[in-house]
Amino acid sequence: MLDDPVALKSKKVEDSPPASSAAPVLVTGSSGHVGANLVRRLLDDGVRVRVLLRRESPSESVAGLDVERAYADIRDLDATRRALEGCQGVYHCAAKVSTIDGNRAHKRELFECNVLGTRNVLQAAREAQAGRVVVTGSFSAVGYHLDDPSAPSDESMQFYPMDRTMPYERTKVLTEHECLRAVAAGQDVVIATCCAVVGGADFGPSRLGRTLCDYSHGKLHAYVDGGFAFVAARDIVQGHLLCMEKGRTGQKYIFATEYKTISEIIDLYEEVSGVPRPNRRMPAPLMYVFSEVASFYLSRFHPKFPQRFTPGAIRLLQQRRHADTGKAQRELGYQPTSIRAAVHEAYAFHYQRNAIRNPAAKQPNWNGDGADSARAQEEVGMATDAQSS
Repeated sequence: MLDDPVALKSKKVEDSPPASSAAPVLVTGSSGHVGANLVRRLLDDGVRVRVLLRRESPSESVAGLDVERAYADIRDLDATRRALEGCQGVYHCAAKVSTIDGNRAHKRELFECNVLGTRNVLQAAREAQAGRVVVTGSFSAVGYHLDDPSAPSDESMQFYPMDRTMPYERTKVLTEHECLRAVAAGQDVVIATCCAVVGGADFGPSRLGRTLCDYSHGKLHAYVDGGFAFVAARDIVQGHLLCMEKGRTGQKYIFATEYKTISEIIDLYEEVSGVPRPNRRMPAPLMYVFSEVASFYLSRFHPKFPQRFTPGAIRLLQQRRHADTGKAQRELGYQPTSIRAAVHEAYAFHYQRNAIRNPAAKQPNWNGDGADSARAQEEVGMATDAQSS
């Protein structure tokens, strides 16, 4: 997913030599964590890929890759139509991700990018007869047991709008509504529901990626405990491919790898980096009050300042939500891997791209499958070569 809104327009598609003679698959949000990993998997599988980019946005995530590039704003229907010409199959991963309430402009931006942008992608795909569209959903748009939020949630549970919710969560619920509207009109759409992503090819970086880098530099002095359902990058990518191949039209499937507490995640950060973990655990009620004040001030006077412990993030962590992936396993054959391996892959990626410079931090040495550190070096090398050429 993208950390920023899709905000540029273009009138053409720039082609690189195609990976195959078949029609290209379109991927939106290739600058985001899910999209960047998905593009790499598709290329590894020999699929011809067209990525939808914003001309002024960083393109490091696709630097050096053999992909076609389309420049468009998904809020611009005509530009999106042009980007989809000749495509067969669409992965719509683009979205603006946020855990803050923000001001009126921020909320409108979320709505236009996530809801109206999805509507445009679906309409353009329908008009282009591009076939199935797999849309990246969010676990935060899945409901939970009102008396026990930590009980496993499945796809049948309806979002509860009466509690305080983040604007992002509401837009992802409306995104699903747009998908169902398209299905009612006869379109082939499947939703791949994503939990908190951990893994490599995190060029943004994501919130979790920034936290890992900050931890490795010794900047994380305390933490708020809680928990959430995490998904390895390779698992959510596999989930998207399974949705495209086997998913039932109009259905959504939850993809998670493991539930982890924040304390367990920090244990993994200590394992990969060698940097001692903080022992100070801040009381959640105290941090919630502090985050309310800090977020209100920063959102209005310093809107570009990154916020880590927001009221929305703390609320989600305190719900300790678990994900039920039974439907994806039964219907699609989904098999989750390991969050421990995903953390090692993430660390290798950030270390190799020099985002971790602490001399006290360990070099990556994970050999879970023998590929993560080598792949991180390859990705960083390709991006560096492309930028210097």
